[in-house]
Amino acid sequence: MLTTEIAMPIWAFVLLLTISVVALVDRAFMPGLRWFLRRRINRAINEVNTRLRMSLRPFHLTKRQVLLDRLMFDSEVLAAMQAHARAEGMPHEVAQARVAEYAREIVPAFNAFVYFRVGYWLSKRIARLLFRVRVGFEQDQRLGDVAPDSTVVFVMNHRSNMDYVLVSYLVSEESTLSYAVGEWARVWPLDTLLKAMGAFFVRRNSGNPMYRKVLERYVRMATEQGVCQAVFLEGGLSHDGKLRPPRLGFLDYMLRGYEPEKDRDIVFVPIGINYDRVVEDRSLLRRKDPGAPKRSRWFMFRTSFGFYRKQMALSPKERRKRFGFAGVNFGVPISLRTYCAERTLRFSDTSREERFQQVEALAHDLMSAIARVVPILPVPLVARVLDAAGDAGLGPFEIKARAYALIDAMQRDGAPIRDAERPKERTLQGALDLLAARRIIRLDEDGHYRCAEGAREILAFYANSLSHWG
Repeated sequence: MLTTEIAMPIWAFVLLLTISVVALVDRAFMPGLRWFLRRRINRAINEVNTRLRMSLRPFHLTKRQVLLDRLMFDSEVLAAMQAHARAEGMPHEVAQARVAEYAREIVPAFNAFVYFRVGYWLSKRIARLLFRVRVGFEQDQRLGDVAPDSTVVFVMNHRSNMDYVLVSYLVSEESTLSYAVGEWARVWPLDTLLKAMGAFFVRRNSGNPMYRKVLERYVRMATEQGVCQAVFLEGGLSHDGKLRPPRLGFLDYMLRGYEPEKDRDIVFVPIGINYDRVVEDRSLLRRKDPGAPKRSRWFMFRTSFGFYRKQMALSPKERRKRFGFAGVNFGVPISLRTYCAERTLRFSDTSREERFQQVEALAHDLMSAIARVVPILPVPLVARVLDAAGDAGLGPFEIKARAYALIDAMQRDGAPIRDAERPKERTLQGALDLLAARRIIRLDEDGHYRCAEGAREILAFYANSLSHWG
């Protein structure tokens, strides 16, 4: 009997084996895996819709490719694409490819399972790991008066990148949130996680009219479909601790085509955020100096890993003591339909200049509502007392007396602090200890606290979070 041997190179055998394994997995295992995941996702959606006061919108459940097609072939986007192609002498196919790139960058890939099983768990763990979280409401009925079919927009000050985590955790019982995040988050795997949680990426300060039109139409599309959104009106983090003037871009995108009689109501919920410790405070202060050299990614990774390692070495009690309180206050919801009726406004029928004036007036009203509910926490309170004292030292009893006098003055002006919430003496002492441990203040031999050398700027950073109270 004759036998024939066929010689095959190792690389060819490995390639054939790999193709066979991939084909087996694709045909035999992937259908079952997709069925299992789809079943888990549908179960999560059903559970979420029974728990949320504002259920998931159809927009959340629409396939991403459908949203991409709807955005890419929007009539206004197509008009902007053609105008841009003519102005730049660009072939139509190239302009269309750019629009597709912008759309894929902006449109999220929302996944309810990831949002509530991963995102909620992470945000809750991180928030409670670092801070003692305080939540307050300007109205006792909280968000109960907001109609479930409204488009709810949480407008807030931007104090730290922890804001994303903290607010997502606190409103998870009401609705999902869609954030606009900057290019800092476009790193794998963070970008994939954020897109699955409904976030969309924004190229801030982009002057490209075609890109701005794609972004505008997405924001308008999401608003019309009732997607709950979170907007930082200041447009970026505060570098000195003070509230910044509002940016009008996102509000204008939402409102330029708004018709109160036809469109669903847009309800703005003001949120004030403050911290006893802003994790990136020194980095924010450093950004005030335009001549400061840019940090490398390796430096940022090394610093972040070192910070994480140090925190994990601490006990939960020590960790919360080092970071203190994080406060979030919810203000009185503002109905856009009511706002327009009271002022006889109609954003869709006005010229661009007049509309911007109306949007600017609304933005300042919202910023005032946000400022009114910024939490008054122990560290900012003590920092303001010591910053006002200048180089003069103050004893602990005098600091606490001035802090209570400051609370009384702010309460008379309508600050969001009730008598039951006034910090106790040991809480103020804890704030002094936290500032001293971070070498922002020092305790001299005479028993007086003073600003530490070279720490005047960071002490003012915390004091400035309450500077809008005069």
